[in-house]
Amino acid sequence: MNPSDPIRPPPRRAAILLAKASITGAAVREMEELAQRAQAAMADRFAAVVPAFSEQGSPSLRETLDALAAGDVVDEIAIVPLLLPMEPGFRTWITGAVQRWMRDAQAPRRPSVTLCMPPGDTLAVDALVHGLLQSTAVPIDAPAAAPSAGSVIPPQKRRVLVCQGGPCNHAGAALVWGHLRNEQKRLDLRNTGDGMMSARTSCLGPCNLAPVVQVFPEGTWYGGVDEAGIDRIVESHLLRGEPVAELAYPQVPGKQTLR
Repeated sequence: MNPSDPIRPPPRRAAILLAKASITGAAVREMEELAQRAQAAMADRFAAVVPAFSEQGSPSLRETLDALAAGDVVDEIAIVPLLLPMEPGFRTWITGAVQRWMRDAQAPRRPSVTLCMPPGDTLAVDALVHGLLQSTAVPIDAPAAAPSAGSVIPPQKRRVLVCQGGPCNHAGAALVWGHLRNEQKRLDLRNTGDGMMSARTSCLGPCNLAPVVQVFPEGTWYGGVDEAGIDRIVESHLLRGEPVAELAYPQVPGKQTLR
């Protein structure tokens, strides 16, 4: 190093503890507390440690990346995948989500992003399991009576199906599904307007229009859907009952190509 060279400050780093889903406030608080403990323990290495969710829960990974980049306080972001066992598709989802964020990010300066090893690839998980086996176990009491076999028929009128077939997954369907679930929770779409429920499916058929989404009761087919497309479908079709013509494909004879 040349003595005349300016001294560069060490990179400012942040970490995202990425869980897959949360549908309760208690689970969100558990992640927040875990992030707070991690930041306190590693304050000398990380300016911030924050939680995020990939599929259902707030904040989403994209929202968290946006917030860290907009603050202009970090140069590097490390993503810690909290999933055991680590599904190969989850690693692919994270990579795709970050690459899409890099492509679409509006921040004037974008931090670099790294992906940490999953829990199962580290020796720390062995110590974790050992500690759990030595912890105090809570007995599970026998039920007082057999549980009721009844079920409530969902009152929601709309169903949103997101294809998870091979071509759709390759085109980013997992990202579309995660964004839809996050928006469903954030906007309380189950109880807003006509109400909606969502489901992943196997191949829906029109593979060359991937990623494919279908909305009922109209049965409207949408192709080439990304996160921005989901936002438009939610705002127009789910909340106002108006299908998005630019993304919809009519049920007509003959093959259609992706617009």
